[in-house]
Parts: sequence; C-alpha cells; structure tokens
Amino acid sequence: MEEKLSRKKVEILAQLFYRYGAMNSGKTIEIIKVAHNYEEQNKSVIIMTSALDTREKQGMIESRIGLERKADPIFEKTNIFERVQELDPHASCVLIDEAQFLTKKHVFQLAEIVDELNIPVIAFGLKNDFQNHLFEGSEYLLLYADKIEEMKTICWFCGKKAIMNLRFHDGKPVYDGEQIQMGGNESYYPVCRKHYYNPPIK
Repeated sequence: MEEKLSRKKVEILAQLFYRYGAMNSGKTIEIIKVAHNYEEQNKSVIIMTSALDTREKQGMIESRIGLERKADPIFEKTNIFERVQELDPHASCVLIDEAQFLTKKHVFQLAEIVDELNIPVIAFGLKNDFQNHLFEGSEYLLLYADKIEEMKTICWFCGKKAIMNLRFHDGKPVYDGEQIQMGGNESYYPVCRKHYYNPPIK
C-alpha cells in the first residue's frame, strides 16, 4: 500500500534586515532599486525615512545621483507599527532609510512589524558616527536584526574599504561635537581607519 505524503503549507516567515555602510555606499539608491523590483511584480512597498534628515524635502528620499522617491517621515513620536497598519497592513515589504536616527522604541516597532504582521523590514543606515560611536538606531538594529549585511564603499583618499565617517568643517577634520549634524559630501567623507586618524589634507 502506497503511503501518501501530505504536503503542509509552508509559511515563509518575514525577517528584519539591517544593511549598513559608510557614507556614499549607495544605501538610498538600493532602497529605490528594491522598491522598483517589488513593484514590477505588482507588490506594494512602504518606504519610510527619519524626519531628522533635513537634507532632502520632508517626505522624500533622494540618492546622490538624483533619483528620488516619496517616503513617509518617521518622527520621534511616530509609532511605526501603527503607521504601517494605517498605510498598508498587507504590504510586501517595509523599507527604512536613515535608520541610524531611529530610537530604541522604533527598532522594537520594526521587529513587531516582522513578528506580528509577517512583513519583511529592510532598514538601511550608518553604523557609527563621526566619533566612531554607534547611533541609537544602529545599536539596536545590530542587536535585534535577523540578518545584518554590510554595504561596501571605498575610502575617499586611498581606495581601500571605508569603514568610518569623517566630518569636515572649513576643510579641517572634526572629532568632537554633536552626533547629529546633517550634511552631504560637503561635510562627511567615507574613510578607512588609517585616513580617519590621518587624512592627507594640506
């Protein structure tokens, strides 16, 4: 007598991803690319970004090569779990830009989206600030993410792998000051460890 094998429906479980990299590692353009890939398959995505990033227009993300997309701003008081349910509780993916600026509470809410709504969340951001301290958002994403991936870029000065972010003011490196200060290429540079401490500037 032949045995019939019963096939159980396997539910694909969502995960929380953290993709980090130094400045200029292509984080925002990767978000735009991932969103496009989902939408080509007629799947909905939610794009969100920290409202602390004042370089772009609020409610927008913009890559350094000029590509941009609308994004829902995350304020300190925002409950991301509730906001996702308001926007689209059946979204195929939630994409987060500037995730280093999130709070511990926000990271827990991202985990809740994954665990309770079974929606994958991919957060993109810096790991360390210009003083080589972890941001609050990156610290808790490194602790709670299911998968952590590094997005690589090269040192501004030598072409080696960049692992740090160097702040400049009036052409001089800065190692002290407020953690959060917005700027693009004019104030932050991706650098290797050697040139973080000894940038070749005249």
